[in-house]
Parts: sequence; structure tokens; C-alpha cells
Amino acid sequence: MNSTFDIVAVGEILVDFVSREAEDGKKLLLEGNPGGAPANVLAAASKLGRSTALIGKVGQDGFGPFLIREIEIAGVDTQGVVTDPKHPTTLAMVTLDATGNRSFGFYRSQTADVMLCPEDLDLELIEKGRIFHFGSVTLAAEPARSATFAAARHAKSKGIPVSYDPNLRPPLWENMKEARQVIAEGMSLADIAKVSDEELFFLAGDGDLEERSLALAAQYGLKLLVVTRGPRGCLCVRGGEVWTAPTFDTPCVDTTGAGDAFWGATLSQLLELAKTPEELSGEEILSLMDFSNAAGSLATTRKGAIPAMPDRAAIQNCVATVPYLELDKRENA
Repeated sequence: MNSTFDIVAVGEILVDFVSREAEDGKKLLLEGNPGGAPANVLAAASKLGRSTALIGKVGQDGFGPFLIREIEIAGVDTQGVVTDPKHPTTLAMVTLDATGNRSFGFYRSQTADVMLCPEDLDLELIEKGRIFHFGSVTLAAEPARSATFAAARHAKSKGIPVSYDPNLRPPLWENMKEARQVIAEGMSLADIAKVSDEELFFLAGDGDLEERSLALAAQYGLKLLVVTRGPRGCLCVRGGEVWTAPTFDTPCVDTTGAGDAFWGATLSQLLELAKTPEELSGEEILSLMDFSNAAGSLATTRKGAIPAMPDRAAIQNCVATVPYLELDKRENA
């Protein structure tokens, strides 16, 4: 199969609004950045030299053209992005605490990305990718749920490796029982996946970190599972083997998009190595984890997601010169 793109993704594209109080304390100021987890992953990979394309839907409003323009500037092909004249673009409200950690609220009822239909999918575009990627935000409601699953199943039927990030956003779901069932269905379609430690708990329950990670990877037959742990770095499972790696000591301003930067870097490195996960040596996996941890760390040093994606030189410099973050109670230290 002749691939035109390294990574093709389906999913949400939206505006992340971060609010802050004006100096007089009498008004809130909003700063909008392009976002949406799949778009962020593609932008991160594009910054590292990968060819990427997005399938999604935006509104025919002031936000839709802005998003298309900005992700094109980020290097992402938008031929698969549909403009919806009837439904507005999705908006996310991001609240940052004093340490830069974020929480989300969404304006997403009957918005454009929710209304992505199976008929909107460019199946030929999916077939042109070396990797297909999707997340769980577009699984939270119909018709986007059916469209997202249809896209992933089509990729799998064509033998294209499927990447999945079950980025759990509780406010988007009617109830957590449904969320677990639907997100788990996404896991069953994946070949490689990234979960946060919170998402690991959500899917696999409480208990020993390594045991739960191994069990989750085995349950879904994943060729590679990575668990991101914020300031504690990450854990990687391949077969019955586990590797852990600390992250880097960079100043944290905004964690929005850090996991997407991490995963975009991971997919980029897998493509560069041109090996299946089973073929990777332990040394290559540890090097990949350092590269991805550096990408995620650097993404937290600037506000926004797509605007904060680091380039290869910055990542390599981070790996070479920035010390690991030391935590008093870091597990697996």
C-alpha cells in the first residue's frame, strides 16, 4: 500500500479558551487557542517532520475557519475536515490552577464535531495513512460515536495500525458506566494505546501500577501500551515486559496538550524507527520514552496546546541537558 500520510486521525477540533481575571477584577478575559486531542497529536507529529491529515467537522462560524487555518499552519492536512452550516464549532473552557494543571468545561451540545456522521468520512484518506489515530471525545455522543468507530474499523480492516488515546473527559458523558463500556470498545480496536494513570484506574481498577498495566495490555492484545503519569514520567508495556522512565525538570505553565505532545512524539519515533513494537529493543524503548517525556514536558512550558508543541531540536536539547525531575515519593525511582 502506498501511503500519502504518516498519520491520519479522526476526531474533535475545537477552541480551547483559557480564562483569567482582568487586573481590575471586574471582568474575565478569554484567550482562545486551537485544540482537540487528535488535532494536537497531529500537530505535534507534524512539528517533528511527519505528514499528517485530520478528519473532523467544524462550524461555519468565526471559529471554524480559524481552526482550519491554524492547524494547516501547524502542518496538518485538512482535506478531511467538513464545514457544517447548521451546527456551531465546539468550545472548551480550560481552567488552570496555580501549578498549571487544567480542568475542562465544554460547550458541546449539538455542536459540529458531535455531528460528524459516518457519511462524512473520507475512507480513501484513511487508507492513505501509515498509522490511524483516534480518541474518546468523539465517542461520547452520536452520531460522532458511530463515525469514529466506523473509521477505526475501516483502518483495521485495511491492516493499518490503530493508535488510541482514551482521553477521558467525564463532563461529556451521561454516566461513567456508559463511558467505561464505550471507551473499552475503543481499546478493543487498538494496536497501540496511551492512557494516563487516572484512565488506567478507570479502565483497570485500583491496585499495583505495573500489574494493572500488564493486565490492561493483555486484555486487549495491545502491542504497546504507555501509561503517562504527569510529573512521575511514564511506564511502557510491551508483551510481558515493563519499562519506566522519569520526566524532565521543566517549568510548568500549562499542562494542556502535554499528553498529546507526548503521543505525537511517540508515534513519530515509531515511524522513524520503521519497526513494529515487537521489534523494538529495550534500549530503543527507553530512548523513545525519553524523547516523548521531553516533548510532553516542553509542551507545558507555554500556554495552549498546538502553539506549545516543541520541535526536534528542542526535544533533543531537553534530553541532553535538562535533568530528570526528582520527586520525593516517585514510584519506581
